[in-house]
Parts: sequence; C-alpha cells; structure tokens
Amino acid sequence: MPFSQLIEHISDNKLVVYQLLVRLFGNANTRNQWYGSIAENGCGKFADITETALQYLKEMNVSHVWYTGVIEHATLTDYSAHGIAKNSPQIVKGRAGSPYAIIDYYDVAPDLAVSVPDRMQEFEQLVARTHAADLKVIIDFVPNHVARQYYSDSKPEGIQDLGQNDDKNLNFSARNNFYYLGKSEFLVPKGQYLPPDLQVKKPYKEQPARATGNDCFSPTPSIEDWYETIKLNYGVDYQNDKEQHFEPMPDTWLKMRDIVLFWCGKGVDGFRCDMAEMVPVAFWQWLISEIKAPYPNTIFIAEVYNPSLYYDYVQHGGFDYLYDKVGLYDMVRVLTCGYGNANDLTECWAKFKDYNNKLLRFMENHDEHRIASQQFAADPFRAQAGMVLTATLSTSPVMIYNGQEVGEPAQGDSGFSGDDGRTTIFDYFSMPEWTKLLNNGLFDGADLSIRQKQLHTFYQKLLGVTAHSPAIRSGATISLQEFNKGVSFDYNDTRLYSYIRYTQTERLLILANFEQKLLMKPVVKVPIEIWQQMGISASSRVRLTALLDNHPEVEVKIWHTIDPSEKTAGIPLVAEPYTGYIFRIEVLG
Repeated sequence: MPFSQLIEHISDNKLVVYQLLVRLFGNANTRNQWYGSIAENGCGKFADITETALQYLKEMNVSHVWYTGVIEHATLTDYSAHGIAKNSPQIVKGRAGSPYAIIDYYDVAPDLAVSVPDRMQEFEQLVARTHAADLKVIIDFVPNHVARQYYSDSKPEGIQDLGQNDDKNLNFSARNNFYYLGKSEFLVPKGQYLPPDLQVKKPYKEQPARATGNDCFSPTPSIEDWYETIKLNYGVDYQNDKEQHFEPMPDTWLKMRDIVLFWCGKGVDGFRCDMAEMVPVAFWQWLISEIKAPYPNTIFIAEVYNPSLYYDYVQHGGFDYLYDKVGLYDMVRVLTCGYGNANDLTECWAKFKDYNNKLLRFMENHDEHRIASQQFAADPFRAQAGMVLTATLSTSPVMIYNGQEVGEPAQGDSGFSGDDGRTTIFDYFSMPEWTKLLNNGLFDGADLSIRQKQLHTFYQKLLGVTAHSPAIRSGATISLQEFNKGVSFDYNDTRLYSYIRYTQTERLLILANFEQKLLMKPVVKVPIEIWQQMGISASSRVRLTALLDNHPEVEVKIWHTIDPSEKTAGIPLVAEPYTGYIFRIEVLG
C-alpha cells in the first residue's frame, strides 16, 4: 500500500478532557457501606473542587473538565425541607440516583451543594474557579429522556414545563413533549431491588403510561429497560414507521434550545450529549447552529455508538466530536487484554479516516469497566501501550476518567451497581485509591504507593506530550505497519504497532507493544519516501529521544535504516511488555 494512502493531514486543536463525577471526586469518606445513605457514605461537593484541585488538573495538562452529574436528577435523598419534591423509590435506580434521569433541567443536584438553597450559586462559583484556572467546563446534556417524575421548580419565568401542555389523549403529536400509550397504566417492572430500609408506602402511579427512554413503547417495561426514564418527543412518530413531523417545529425543539442557552449563560463551554443518536439529526443541525450564533466557541460531543451514523452526526448534525467507543476503544481493549491482532488497528483507522480528528478517544469513562478491574486488565499498567496509542494516533481529543491515573479498580458492592468493575454512578460511594491522591484536599498523592506514583507520572507525562506536542496536536499521521508487517522476525506485527506523527517543526515515531510478557527488540523500518516526506535526507544522521523517559536515546544513519542489503536495516528499539513509546526525531547532520 503506498504510504500516501496512510497519511492523515489534520490541523486542529487537541482537547485533553478529564471526566469526573462531582459526587465522587471530593468524597474522602471511605466507609462505603452497601447501599449507604449520603450521611453514611458521604458525597463530593462543588466546593471540593477547589483552586488546589483545579491546579492539580492543570498540572495533569488537562484543557477541559467534564463535570458529570451536575443537573438535578432523581434521588432517594429527602430534600423536601428545601421545597424539592420526593421521588418514588420505585423509579429511582440506586439511592443516589442516575445522573441521566434528569428531574429538573434548570437546576443543579442538591447533593452537590454545601448549602442546598445556594446550590446554583455554588455551581456558578465552580465555573468561575475553573475558568480562572484556564480550564473549560463541559457538562452533560441529556436530550433523549428525563426522569419519570420530571418537574422543574426552578425554571425561569415564562418557561413552560415539559409535558405541561401535552394532549394526553393523543399517543403522538409533534406538539407533545412525551409519547403516550393510550389509556394504559405504567407498571413498575418486576425484579426491581430497593435499599433494604426503604418501604414503598405509596406505589408509583402513571396513567396514561408514557414511552420509556430506551424507545420502549410498552406500559410494562422490563427490569433491563430504562424504566426510570421517559422518552422525549422530537417529532418522530415511532409507532408509525418513524414518520418525521418537523414542520411546524416540534415544541420539544424549542424547549431544549432554551435549556442549552440557559447553561451557556452560566458559563458552560461545552456539552457531552447523552445518547445523541436517539435524537434526530435535523434537531441537532438546528440546535447547534442556534447555540453557536450567540456562543460560537461552544463545543458539542455526541454519544453515538453506531458507526454508520458517524458521518451524519458530524457533517449534518454539526457535532464537533463523537465518542469512539465501538472503534478504537473496543480494539485497544482486546489488545490490552492480550488478544487480537495489532494489524487490525490500521483498518480501524482507515475506516474512520475522514473524521478521525472528530472522535473522542478514551480507555475509561463512567460506562466502561475500570482498566484495573478484574473485568478488564486487572493491572492498570497493562494499559500503557493502549493509552499511548489512544492519545497520539490522531489530532482527536483524548479523555481520562477520574481515578484512572492511580489505577482505581472499582472494587466492592456499592448497592444498585453491584460489584461490576465500574465505579458506581447510582450509589453514594467513594474511590479508595483516588482518596489516597486526594489526601484531604491537598491533591499531593502523599498516600499513594510507589507503583501508583509511577502510574500517575506516566499519565502526567503522556498528557503533557499530548497537550503540547505540535506533531500530536496538529500533525500528519503515517502508519508504519504495512512496511514492517511480515518483513522480519525482529518486528512482531501482531503485537506491535508503529506510526509517524509530524509537522514542519516536529517529527515523532510512536511504538506500542501489546505483548503482555515478552521483552521485544523490534527493528522498525521507515521507507526513504517517508524520511523525505518529513524533510530528512538519506545522508542524515538522527537521534531518537523518548519523551516519556522510558527508553535510552538511539542514534542512526538514515541510509543504514533503508539499505535493502542490510539484514538489520531499520531503527533498533527495545520494547517492554504492554508499553508505549514516543520518540522525538532530531536531525544531527
């Protein structure tokens, strides 16, 4: 394959995103009682994200902070003394509740406030602190569904509530905000498990029943459905071949625009749009243009899991970035666990070549297993190769999840979440390994083990290179895999992956070793055409310096690396198991 076909030229700013669940980030209480209350297990607050905390994130080379769980969602904690209605335990998952079952789009979660009456002011202060630290704010926008007992008691004057003017006699109308299921009554699914100390004194009633968030148009959803949510109506008649009724504009479109504008007015810089693919592209095209007119720098990140929809949501929907879960994440995860073939990465890259720079890359988030969990790699160091590749393959954004940098394993049964290898989003809990770095708000990692400090240093250095390297931020990518595949026993192409990133001012060679046990000594071949593409002649001598400080310097003559008569022609390197390397190439003469 000609090397020109493997070049990806992109010019863009590379985002480094840090996702944190506010409820967990500042919680130093490690009691972690099963199904514990907020009083028993504690809860992080907006105020815990101090100047010191934000300086820590800045030193981690982060550019954007994704504050997860900000908007008020259904919870079993009683805030009725503050004028907040109680939620039925039959339609809340966990004691703390899912951050994706929004109960009031115009308010923040009272759990996160030191003073509940001042909760919005405390959020605004967090936004101001974040901006003062030269960081951008991202929050979730959950457009597809809301909590079953949605009611906004904080909406601005003149704003009508979702469903307030719905004609409940119509199963579908573009003027309705919800979908109705005739005169049927909603039935809570069987098998639901509640905290043992909670008694259902008054069964939840909903009649007529409304469609459930995961497109379940039945009044009797199963325990596997998103039964705690109701689907929002964007003018698509799901019960009539998904007919679209976009003219006149559906009422939900206007209400959701007002909600996003409200949060932009609070200083929010971007939105991670939950399950964006379940909301029509036409809406996104309209909404994003409406928001970017007054707020042109706002970024929109779409959670889309169907690769066949990627093009539409970028080109027509107007999204700045999409999740890359079913592409690179899935493949890197398989390789990290010791399976798969590294050569498949080229096909994965080529498949999304037209919008690789639009794909948000990660190895952890709130939905996926922790790397250090038994359900994933068991050892957080095994992700080093995959994380180097994830962060540097293209100019696309990269994200890490709070606790990833210290190997948080998500151990223990928290309650609703069970012991499933994920840090709970449903329960009041803390992250014991993270609290060692937190160290009562000092964020100095004093209680971390030596190995955890080494892991933290790896992430800090990797994100530093990612954030500041011109080649990684805005350079071209050239895969070297095709030139090394099956060429020599010195390069095991099933476990190794290599590529070039370069600009006019910087040239990098990157190597990822997915072998779990064996030290490898690959000789990496770089054709003369690629050296010339980077502006380096065959008569030059170059030095390779490891930017992660994990490999000795290497000096080679270009001619010796390309001479076909030389059996050892190439760049001799040493690759430790599950390790990634970023080499800066400097011309010596």
